[in-house]
Amino acid sequence: MRQIMLDTETTGMNIIGPPHEGHRIIEIGAVEVINRRLTGNNFHFYINPNRLVEPEAFRIHGISDDFLKDKPTFSQIADDFLAYIKGGELVIHNASFDIGFIDYEFSKLYRGIAKTETFCKITDSLSIARKLFPGKRNNLNALCTRYKIDNSKRTLHGALLDAEILAEVFLMMTGGQITLPLFTKGTCNSAKNNQKNHQTPHVSAKLCVVRATEDELIAHVERLNFIKEKSGICLWDLHPTPNK
Repeated sequence: MRQIMLDTETTGMNIIGPPHEGHRIIEIGAVEVINRRLTGNNFHFYINPNRLVEPEAFRIHGISDDFLKDKPTFSQIADDFLAYIKGGELVIHNASFDIGFIDYEFSKLYRGIAKTETFCKITDSLSIARKLFPGKRNNLNALCTRYKIDNSKRTLHGALLDAEILAEVFLMMTGGQITLPLFTKGTCNSAKNNQKNHQTPHVSAKLCVVRATEDELIAHVERLNFIKEKSGICLWDLHPTPNK
């Protein structure tokens, strides 16, 4: 089961109409999870959008036009990105936003690349959170607080950092996986770089079973019979035994 926690940062978004129209992706961050374990095979690129970043977007992610000048364009990293995500399950918080931008970037290549949903399964973690916590705030910061996940390094939005946080949040929401090694060194490498497998070893421990003594069992039955005598019914009295 190969899942890819993915996030993007952009030059901005439209309030009216499609959010992506006329805007570009400037950062892609993705974290690979196989069988609910981080593999360390991350994908991360900053991208030159060939247009200016809007001030509102800069205040959110802090990625400047000067910083992006020497970065590759989307067309230069598109093949690597396609190879990385193809056939996987993309887990994205508010997936329609990021997928809209990704499909828009693919369309700008004029290579006839199909919609992402045709070669990847798309899972919206925000929709899952809203079902689990209806009527509550379900952004990443709120979910980190709810699940007691450390997000102190998230002073600004960043695609790779947010993808790492999403990995822990998603695994908690879907099964209680804990102690994922977030914020480890070397997590900002592209998909081409080999990294160590970041896996949390499973430690099996024997459960200590304390069984009731004979006197305790007799006292338990007597108590149940007393409850039944007083109320006429005892929900816990599955196998009633007469008082001794």
